[in-house]
Amino acid sequence: MTTDSSGDSHLSRIETFWTILATARGDSPEAAAAGRQLLQRYTKAVRRYLLGALRDADAADELTQEFALRFMRGDLHRADPEKGRFRDFVKGVLFHLIADHHRKRKRNMPALPESSVEDAGASDPAASDQEFLESWRAELLDGSWKALQKSQEETGQVFYAVLRFRAEHPEMRSPEMAERLSEQLGKPVSAPWVRQTLHRARDKFADLLLDETLQTLREPTVDQLERELIDVGLLEYCKPALDKLRTAGDRPGGVA
Repeated sequence: MTTDSSGDSHLSRIETFWTILATARGDSPEAAAAGRQLLQRYTKAVRRYLLGALRDADAADELTQEFALRFMRGDLHRADPEKGRFRDFVKGVLFHLIADHHRKRKRNMPALPESSVEDAGASDPAASDQEFLESWRAELLDGSWKALQKSQEETGQVFYAVLRFRAEHPEMRSPEMAERLSEQLGKPVSAPWVRQTLHRARDKFADLLLDETLQTLREPTVDQLERELIDVGLLEYCKPALDKLRTAGDRPGGVA
């Protein structure tokens, strides 16, 4: 697939989490603020993954706090931007954290049969990678929903309300949606309005999801962004937005 140079130029100017990560290194107030920004953004994804990996809410809470300590105290300095994906850095920190947790558990329970500790801590690497990807994907989607809701609050465009209603009632036809949304929005809307608004809302959501994803990459090209969307299972949501980015590039109004 041919990469559009103007699209790549647009992407290179968007702040990514690697940019914030660079700011987070050091002992300055700015560094601390940048570190907190990253933690706030991904704490939910971290805990979701740890809970799935450990099957123990208390242990997941404990390791989430430990992740935050390591993240702010020293692991930031070991991040390698050449890998290009922020999720690879987060995954590496978490995998080491879980391994340390199981080693500590083994030391604290010497009388427990070896096989019991191994079974409790063992995980198939492929399955563990998939669990992490699912957690990461859920966080990107959640962030996009929040961004869409914020956009509605700021602009008055009811894209969030309409798209969320559709997500909660996927089988409902547009005439019934119009009737229900008229009650919810406090104004009469028609079936054609619902269809048009849904189309615009999906486009807006795709743009926001594209932005959420590319922020986790280092100086991404359009092709690298597409590869990441495939890896995390989100390309189906973003294909039209990605095509628009590839063809529009830096033209005014090209990318939302």
